Amino acid sequence: MSKEIKEKKSKKKDSKIVKKIKQHMYKWHRVIGLITIIPVIFWTLSGLMHPFMAHFFKPEIAHEKLEQQTIDKNQLQFSIQEVLQKNELTQFKNFRIVTFNNKTYYQLKTIIGELWYFDASTAEKLENGDQKYAEWLSRYFLDDQKSTIKKSEIVTEFTSEYKYVNRYLPVYKLSFDRPDTMEVYVETSSGKLATYNPASRQWFIWFFDTFHNWSFIDAISNNSIRIITMIFLLSIIGFSALSGILIYGLLWKQFKRTDSVQPKKGLRKYHRQIGIWVSLFTLTFAFSGAYHATTKWEPYTLSQMVYEPTFETKEIPIANNILNLDWNRFQNISIITLNDTIYYRCQLIQKQKYKTSKSDSNTKWNKKEDKKSEIIYINTAANQITSNIDLQYAEYLAYYFTGGAPQEACCEMIESSDHEPQPDLENVKLLESKIITDFESREYGFVNKRLPVIKLTYDTPEKTTYFIETSTSRLAAIINNSDKVEGYSFAILHKFLFMDWAGKNIRDLTMVLAALTILIVSILGFILFLKK
Repeated sequence: MSKEIKEKKSKKKDSKIVKKIKQHMYKWHRVIGLITIIPVIFWTLSGLMHPFMAHFFKPEIAHEKLEQQTIDKNQLQFSIQEVLQKNELTQFKNFRIVTFNNKTYYQLKTIIGELWYFDASTAEKLENGDQKYAEWLSRYFLDDQKSTIKKSEIVTEFTSEYKYVNRYLPVYKLSFDRPDTMEVYVETSSGKLATYNPASRQWFIWFFDTFHNWSFIDAISNNSIRIITMIFLLSIIGFSALSGILIYGLLWKQFKRTDSVQPKKGLRKYHRQIGIWVSLFTLTFAFSGAYHATTKWEPYTLSQMVYEPTFETKEIPIANNILNLDWNRFQNISIITLNDTIYYRCQLIQKQKYKTSKSDSNTKWNKKEDKKSEIIYINTAANQITSNIDLQYAEYLAYYFTGGAPQEACCEMIESSDHEPQPDLENVKLLESKIITDFESREYGFVNKRLPVIKLTYDTPEKTTYFIETSTSRLAAIINNSDKVEGYSFAILHKFLFMDWAGKNIRDLTMVLAALTILIVSILGFILFLKK
């Protein structure tokens, strides 16, 4: 008898404890919800805008890239050696050929990092050539030869207006006097469009940066405080979603019994019904957002990862305009050094014929299919083509960027970037190497900007993969297993990659509905609090 009495007492005691926990849990859920209502509104509203601006109402531009044309050998009346000698230049970093305003120029990178332009038919220097080329590029991309350029400036670091997601540095920013106040960013060293922002996009970038990335905290403190604040609030939001699932889902029968005197009607009823379904989305957004924020501790330094040795004019005996190559396919040229040998890196159109695709009448601009290029290397001393150099050069650059080769004051090492120190690659097995010519791969997406690149995967504990752009001697990206995990977490849980099967528009619409529902549930909860 005494045992049964004790068991009944313990059950009553347990029920009181459980009841207290439930009461506190309900209170915690409300308190957490109140603390995070403003951050949730910030994140959901700015998150709602992203798919609209990125896809549904994305501004268009006439040309997104500079079409590669063949260069007539007859336009190169002077060789690069003759140009250098005539202008009394004994050293340089590199050169290539650019054509604009119906003239062909050598674009020369000097030892102080400036880009100078020399007419290939006269060897004369073009004054303010880099700015003129930037203006020509911006007008070409916009297909606008009439609007006045209000302002032209060089951007040497990433800002709140020109984010690190654009990758290219340094770039020219050109502001046009047009109704849409268009701003165009171009990289003259490669002739590439970095980004373009009409007035609507400028406002969106500010809004998204302020309310989604919380850049306003940077203005009053620093990056570390911003990340800590975001992770802290995202963690609280995650706990709020979990408590909501427990209260309104798993333990709802218990809560319903304890509060059966006041049955749920109106807003409270719908808050629970909708809340259960969106708690999962809240958790995915909060978790992937916090995880992604942990990768932002260090500043972005990949733009500084470039190999730029100094060349002596006297070291290059063979003139570039008498090389042994198929000049009918010639597109461009630059110079590299590998294993104490100097090579011309020549870009040619591939030999095979391409079918001309019919223009799509439904598109605003008739976009031509990119012609594939062939890369050959010619020994500057022997005027002979050397095979398989592109891959060897990519491997050397990966070795160089990890500190394996003697360093010059031309770039920062990977140790100073946002990655952990990388292992010496000298004795590490190369698992995979291939040329990537498009952004179809999930591993190397559009966000990386640079193409074509060579992918090199090494047999390191983290299976480190390097993406090398040999045309500019740059490290385009470096990815470890941990980066892949975070990348897929963000892509699947934050950008709804799992909906790709339905198409980009349906995927983005699903994201919009999820964020909108979270916003509605949060506001309903806040209204309930005010009513009570």
